[in-house]
Order: sequence, then structure tokens, then C-alpha cells
Amino acid sequence: MTAGGEAGADGAGRPDRRTVLADAAIGVLADAGMRGLTHRAVDAAAGLPLGTTSAYLRTRQALLTALVRRLVELDQGELQEMGEQVPALRTVEELVHGIAALTERRLLGEGRRRSLARYACAVESVRDPELREILVPRENAGRAAVRAFVAAQGVPDPEGRTLTLLACIDGLVFDRLVCGGGVRQDEIEGLVAAALRGPDGGAPQRPAAGPPRP
Repeated sequence: MTAGGEAGADGAGRPDRRTVLADAAIGVLADAGMRGLTHRAVDAAAGLPLGTTSAYLRTRQALLTALVRRLVELDQGELQEMGEQVPALRTVEELVHGIAALTERRLLGEGRRRSLARYACAVESVRDPELREILVPRENAGRAAVRAFVAAQGVPDPEGRTLTLLACIDGLVFDRLVCGGGVRQDEIEGLVAAALRGPDGGAPQRPAAGPPRP
């Protein structure tokens, strides 16, 4: 398998065949691009007999749809896990640190391969409404944590500010995938500062500090 994560499994706890194929397809797309994404290439990447992918996902559209659904499942699982593993955000520094951790995950190892596949699918979805619908951003614990922090700062339209902030972070990840390098802390700090800017263009009214964490 080329990508990990929980999905359908057989009685022995092994991922089901469609999940194995979708994971392999993500890896093929990341490594070879859309032109290289073929049923034969997925068979080889999954280590399965020739014709297996065609038997389960007969058309290219079926293969792409399974790939994108699995990609979203893995991304959502990652963001949910990150949001659940950290306490409620209390400071700008904590928010910046959390975003930095996410960008690092998205630019290294399997996270990098998923990012390459995700952006390839995003471009493909411009001409494919079905894929575009699957790729629509969804709620998860990570997004909820960012929105809760933004709202706590008293800025207008915390939902819109959160979506804009996350879209800008996504853009930075894309830029570094293409141009190389990592996302710098000062870049994240600048985007966070813009998201928290008050109605008059200044800093928002900061809430009173809560009790120290145990």
C-alpha cells in the first residue's frame, strides 16, 4: 500500500481490495501524474495481478472517484486527529505552531505524496463536477479548533476568516511543492495576523487570559 489510514477491512483486519487499489492509485498519481494513472500502473503499484483494478474499478472515472474519496478520507482523518490531540487553542503562538506542524506534514513523506495527488485532482475537478463535489472542504476537529480560536478573538465573520486563512495556508503548501522549500514561520504569522485583524484594521480585542493549563 502507498498510503495509510483506516478504511474498509476484511474479517482479518486487512484493508479491503478497493482501499488497497485506491491507496495505490494515490501513489501512482503522485509519482506519475494524471497521464501515468492507468489501471495497469495501479495493479503494479498494489502488487496485484494484471486486470485487478479493472475488475473492481472498470472505468477511469471509477478509478478517479475511488482515489479522490480515499484521499479525502485520509486528509479528514489527519485533520480530525490533529484537532483532537491538542487542547483548545489559547494563544496566537499555539495556532501558528499547529499550522506549521500541518504544513510540515503536507510537505514531507507520504503527506507530500498525498498533497501532490490532491492538487492534481483539484485541477482535474475543474472539468469534473463529481470530483469537485467530493473535494469540497468538510468540517473536522482541526478546522473547528481554528474557527473557535478566531471567534474568541472577537473578529467579524470568524467562519469566513477561518476559511480564508486555511485557503491561504493551502496556497503556501502548493507553492512549496512547486518551488521547493518549507513554509516559514513568519509567513504563517503574517496570515494569522491578517485573519485576526479587527474591523478598523488593527489588532482585535484580546479576551482575558484563562487559568493556566495543568
